[in-house]
Amino acid sequence: MGRSGGVGGPDLVDHGPVDHGPVDLKLVDHGLVDLELVDHHCHGLVRRDLTRPEFESMLTEADRPGPPGTTLFDSQIGLALRRWCAPALDLPPHADPETYLERRAELGHAEVHRRLLGASGISTFCVDAGFQPEPLTGAEDLAGFAGGRGLDVVRLERIAERAAVDVLTGQIGVTHLADTVRARLAERTPSTVAVKSVAAYRAGLALPARRPTDREVAAATRTWINEIRGGAAIRLHDPVLHSFLIWCGVEARLPVQIHVGYGDADLDLARGNPLLLTGLLRAIAPTEVAVLLLHCYPFHREAAYLAQVFANVHLDLGLAINNTGRGSIGLIAQALELAPFGKFLFSTDAYALGELFLLGATLFRRGLAAFLADGVDDDAWTAADAARIARLVCADNARRVYALS
Repeated sequence: MGRSGGVGGPDLVDHGPVDHGPVDLKLVDHGLVDLELVDHHCHGLVRRDLTRPEFESMLTEADRPGPPGTTLFDSQIGLALRRWCAPALDLPPHADPETYLERRAELGHAEVHRRLLGASGISTFCVDAGFQPEPLTGAEDLAGFAGGRGLDVVRLERIAERAAVDVLTGQIGVTHLADTVRARLAERTPSTVAVKSVAAYRAGLALPARRPTDREVAAATRTWINEIRGGAAIRLHDPVLHSFLIWCGVEARLPVQIHVGYGDADLDLARGNPLLLTGLLRAIAPTEVAVLLLHCYPFHREAAYLAQVFANVHLDLGLAINNTGRGSIGLIAQALELAPFGKFLFSTDAYALGELFLLGATLFRRGLAAFLADGVDDDAWTAADAARIARLVCADNARRVYALS
């Protein structure tokens, strides 16, 4: 089966003729279908075959299965999966769930990953390996399924939590946690292109704007360590420490990714509004270090505003693209109402399933094509403008932000 190629090379799916519909015809008309994609934020793939309940659980942010008699295939993402992923497994579009899962099991997880990622047209994967409830592929192995390049995104909280273990075991003192975090970030591998914060999950985004002093970090660390010794989980939740970690990324001159909005049931969505970051973004702005707001839904318009008013702020739509399915066409248009085209990036936020990479790529291409083609039809911009904007959004913005060759 087909593999992704270089610039201008990959097809969406090369497993026989597929009726892409009017949106894709516009895409072809404006020369956008063959653009490679840089996935600037994603996760690894499972290393095993899955049961149906396990598979469906990875199509949702919910932490429990739905009521008896319901299925995730009866959702935007489920219908999109049957439409766009089935041909990559040599099935007709809209194959029923039972047939799809039988074919998936017949091929095995590795071949399924190879086909789906190879059909995605994604050439570069920036991988956050900080969340692994089970063993997942790393950046290099993941990218290998697509014949592409894998790069690393370091999760800041993992560095801090490992340093906390060193405090608990007596290897370092409480006052040394800050220096330990900085030192370990400085020891990052050459493949590291960014850091990521999940403060939205832990403390919310109303974080201290100014950089915390080492004395404030030590005091917050002491409180955190005492809580752990009292039986609490080793899970960073202090807003001072989350702000400190973001500033560590800034001082290391690494792009800082910040989870915003939509996530699983562990998230208090009201505290994930990116407008809560305004003070911190204002303080970071003079450094000119790039800040990437990830996923953003339902706050994508707020994130677009921040991307417009702060020169170093960018955004994507991530997993919201997959989960809104056909509705992602409107979602992309809403994000681009205000966001400068040079500040909008592609990501899948795919986790565990190869399907999420192909869906993210396909739905993103369709939505972006519809937005750009409508503008050409309305004489809002030229076809040449549309092609140039598509190149920016699909890959060139990520190349600039992450200094990719």
